[in-house]
Amino acid sequence: MSTPLVLGIETSCDETGVGLVSGGVLLGDALASSMEEHARFGGVVPEVAARAHLEAMAPMVRTALQRAQVDLADVTAVAVTAGPGLSPALQVGLAAGKAYALAAGVPLYAVHHLAGHAAVDVLDHGPLPERCVALIVSGGHTSLLSVGDLARDEIVHLGDTVDDAAGEAFDKVARLIGLPYPGGPAIDRAARDGDPHAIAFPRPLTGPSDPPWTFSFSGLKTAVARWVEAHDGTVPVPDVAASFQEAVADTLARKAVAACADQGADILLMVGGVAANSRVRALMEQRCAAAGLTLRVPPIRLCTDNGAMIAALGDLLVRADVEPDPLDVAADPRARLTGALLHGTRALPVA
Repeated sequence: MSTPLVLGIETSCDETGVGLVSGGVLLGDALASSMEEHARFGGVVPEVAARAHLEAMAPMVRTALQRAQVDLADVTAVAVTAGPGLSPALQVGLAAGKAYALAAGVPLYAVHHLAGHAAVDVLDHGPLPERCVALIVSGGHTSLLSVGDLARDEIVHLGDTVDDAAGEAFDKVARLIGLPYPGGPAIDRAARDGDPHAIAFPRPLTGPSDPPWTFSFSGLKTAVARWVEAHDGTVPVPDVAASFQEAVADTLARKAVAACADQGADILLMVGGVAANSRVRALMEQRCAAAGLTLRVPPIRLCTDNGAMIAALGDLLVRADVEPDPLDVAADPRARLTGALLHGTRALPVA
């Protein structure tokens, strides 16, 4: 192929994702989920997820190659999520990435899962601006970031979650009101029949003396629990779901729009699994339009974990001539986001 072709592998949680990207274009991808196997436990079991990744990896790679109409011999680099995530799940993906890179004789990039979420938007909307504000909102992370060139620049944390991330709160609240796992889609569905203003749930850390870019959803979850406990009779699930969802969406939108104003940014990038929530997307669009901001959100199917996002990030690294990782690179389940690579930015090779 005339341009690099990157194979991306994602196994940080319960999705086995594989993608193939060349020159900023997604050629093909495949995704297998073990979500149904975890549903009876009310959450993801790491060992179950790892076993599912083992079983799905080779079939997903074959399917992605077929959809892209390429062969493994055409691949010029492999990118794989090496953290953060569930340790057993990460180990499966990283081992597979190393094996495919070794078999194909191509370089390996051990990348940061959250940087992949940011990179996937490039596939739909083109290159990111020189600097923008990014809101990453997922099951385990809620962060406001200052983002530039994903391949070369350091990612600056403006604020992070101090306890429950937004997606985690969705799961816990769903359990409180008898909705199934995963909680995000279940609450989104239930909320369609509810009144978002029925219950005045708090907007956490939005007061004038609160840290402006920090998130905390544990107290909101507790407020829902106390309301349910104190309610007499049948719990109005749609109203609770809609009111809780509105509180999350309002909190995210307030802080994200304010961060853009503070940073002088005119583009907000919103990514991660919770970015697929219909109310979060709608309210963020409304608030950004009112503030004169451009909102960039990936297509819904690319908001949740997938292989395309890792391939997209690897594609950026390859085209920037960033030095690849050695094959003995290790996974880091608790890796902090500082750049595209798991271990942060790396100097370009000397010509």
